[in-house]
Amino acid sequence: MRPAITRLSQMKRPKLLMKAAHFALEGYNRKRALPRILGKTPARHDHTIEELLLHEEQVESLRLSGGADYSPTRHIELLTAIIAEARSLAAPDQV
Repeated sequence: MRPAITRLSQMKRPKLLMKAAHFALEGYNRKRALPRILGKTPARHDHTIEELLLHEEQVESLRLSGGADYSPTRHIELLTAIIAEARSLAAPDQV
């Protein structure tokens, strides 16, 4: 899990994307969002973050390259899930 925390702390994304992701946290529902994002509902938050980070890195690469497949909505959805999962690791009793 340590590599995931390191990767999270080193993430640099545009402020607008991060503001949108933080705004979306209010409506985040793990049971609904993760099957849509990952195709399944993982049981462990630490494994979920790793998987989400992999997906987010791919989307970030598309954004930076100007790829036609880039979706800001998907990117915000991934960032929201990453933030929520990281918070649940920090305070598991509040999930």
